[in-house]
Order: sequence, then structure tokens, then C-alpha cells
Amino acid sequence: MTSQHLLRDIRLKKINNSIKDLNSLLSLSKIPLHLVSSDGVILTELSPPPDFCKCICQKSEGVLCEDYTCYSGTQNDIRFNCRFGLQNFIFPIKIEQDFQLYLVGGQVYNRQAIYKKYMINVDSLAREKNQSRELIAKLVGSIKNMEEDQISFCEQIVKYITLNISESLKSTNIKIAQLSFEKNMLEQKVKDLQMKNSFLVVNPHFVFNTLNTIARIAYFEKSYKTEELIYCLSDLLRYNLKQNDKLHTLQKEIENIKKYLYIQKIRFKNRLNYEINIPPKLETYRIPNMILQPIIENALIHGIMPKHEGGSIRITAKEGIDYVTIKVIDNGQGFPAETLSLLTHSDQLSEPSLSCSKNIGLCSTDRRIKHFFGETYGIYIEKSDSSGSIVGITLPNST
Repeated sequence: MTSQHLLRDIRLKKINNSIKDLNSLLSLSKIPLHLVSSDGVILTELSPPPDFCKCICQKSEGVLCEDYTCYSGTQNDIRFNCRFGLQNFIFPIKIEQDFQLYLVGGQVYNRQAIYKKYMINVDSLAREKNQSRELIAKLVGSIKNMEEDQISFCEQIVKYITLNISESLKSTNIKIAQLSFEKNMLEQKVKDLQMKNSFLVVNPHFVFNTLNTIARIAYFEKSYKTEELIYCLSDLLRYNLKQNDKLHTLQKEIENIKKYLYIQKIRFKNRLNYEINIPPKLETYRIPNMILQPIIENALIHGIMPKHEGGSIRITAKEGIDYVTIKVIDNGQGFPAETLSLLTHSDQLSEPSLSCSKNIGLCSTDRRIKHFFGETYGIYIEKSDSSGSIVGITLPNST
């Protein structure tokens, strides 16, 4: 091996190490991303491309399609649409004249241009690739689409990573410190974007008009209890669909929890009793909306429902010097082992996982609390056994 090849291997290893240090940032981008050489060979697959691009566009395994390689040698950041209309971008890593690498990524549809996905000629591709029409249609359907602001954030992340790699090769401590600060800023921006897009978007007028119509039918049929339940549900939905980037009073939260428990009381009848004890001083305390409902729902599902005789739920709040604690207490049979393990390891609540996906309400609630107040706050479990469970929420004391 020549000294020149050895130097390149050392630099490649250093680049890969820099990329590993940015794994947390890469996980937020959620787009295909590769480190490639100037001739289009994939050196490191940071995030895999869509199966469509692998099977249809790439001429051979481990080599990018011609839409990328036609930009080989570019010294500028480039964003372009491929022949099938997917958004792509290229960021050159400037090292030396005879050694050029690129970070390339994208391979998603801009949601405003999603119509291009349905203009792909599936029959023509099936004949060209000698594959079944069903397989080609499945590959086309698997291509992701994203909003423009999400794509732009991903583009910023890749640009930052490119700069970080270049600076790591120069080993300039001041520059690296500056990039580290920018990395933290980008991570927070992406988290804010994910939080914004994680909330349900529906047409509330359609929902509420439909519910009100049903409620009026129930009234004319003299089904007054049904009418009351529908109006309670309508109020709950209206509260849930409010701007979730704002805080609401604990009093407002409790009012809606009462409506939720009222609906459940109609369902469970004498198998469910509940009590709410909130000090008047804390009624004006401001919290994100709908943070109690997922915990109460879990108490019902895992604690009360499995017991033939049912049980009771009690909600309390307490003010400390530096914190406010809200507790949901039930006398059910306790959480299943998997849910209990998730709750007793609070770090797992903040990371998306298979186990977390089964408890999406708890995970989402914990992440929302941390988003608003910081990592030291969130959901915790005080106890859970055959005599019941106590699940709490810690929040900062703003007084």
C-alpha cells in the first residue's frame, strides 16, 4: 500500500469516526444519506436508500444512480430533482484536489409534489426491469414524502455534518467548538419541528358538526344520556385539538378529565369510582394539555378493567419548593411487566422503541413534558403491584 493510499485510509477512518459522533443528529434527520466517492461508489451507508432507488435506479449494488454521478466533481452544494421527481442534495467534503468525497441524501418526495409519484409508469418499468407490475407498484408506494420545512431542516443537518467533517480533518479547536454549538441548535430545531408535526391535524369543523348532528338525533329520539355523552366527547376533542405549543391551566385540564371519566363511568357503571383532589392554589398552574388522560387510560386498562369488581382512581396534586407533583392513584391489579419496566426506566420513555410504540400515550406525554420543561421532569412510577399503582408527573414550580 502506497503512502498516499494509507493517508486516504486514515482520513476515511477519521471521517467515519466524526460521523459516529453525530449519530444523535443523524437519527433526527430520518432521510437516506450516504458518504460517497467522486465516482459514485458508496463508502458508508449512513441511512439506507428507498428500495425503489436500489432496485430501479442504481446500475449496480453500492453505486449511486446516474442522476447523482452526473454532478461528480462539483465544488458547490446542490439540490436537485431526479428523473422520477424525488428531492436530492449533494454536499462536497473539500479535502484536497485529488481527494473529493460527498455527502448525498434526500430521495424523498416533497409533499407538494407528491403527484409526481403517481405519474411513474409502473407498466413500463416492469417491462424494462423484467419484474412483476405488483413489485414495481410496491416499490413506488414505499417512497417517503415530507413537508418542505422538514426537507430543509434535513438539508441543514447534512450541511452541518459536512462542515463538521471538514473541520475535524483540520483539527481546529475553536471551529469544532463553534460547530458543536451549532449542532445543539440544529438538534433543538428538529425536535421542535417533530413536536409540531406529531400533533393530529384534522378538520375540526367537520368533526364537531358531525358530532352535534348525532347529538341532536339522540335528543329527538329522547336518548338524553347518549346526547350528553356526545357533547362530552365533542368538548374533549375540541380541547385536544387546541394549539399544543401553548400551556393551559390545570383547572382546564381537570375539567376535561372529569368529562373523560364521566364517559368511562357510563361505560363501567359501578365498577369504576373516581375522586379528584386538587388544591385551589394549583388550579392556575399551567401545563401542556392532555397529559393526564394517557395515565388515567392506562390505569383503566391495566388496573381496573382486569378486576371483576372494578376499582377506583384518585387524582391528587402537591406543591413542593422546586416542583409540582400530580399523581394518578388506582387500586387495580398493577401494570404488566413490560409496561412496568418501561415506566421504571424513564430514559426509555424518551427514546422511540418497539416497547414504547405499544405505550405511545405514555411515551408521547413524557416527551412533551420534557420538551416544555426539560429532561429532569416527566412521568415516573411510585409503585405498582397487586394492590394498585401510583403514577406521577413531576413539573417545575413556577411560583
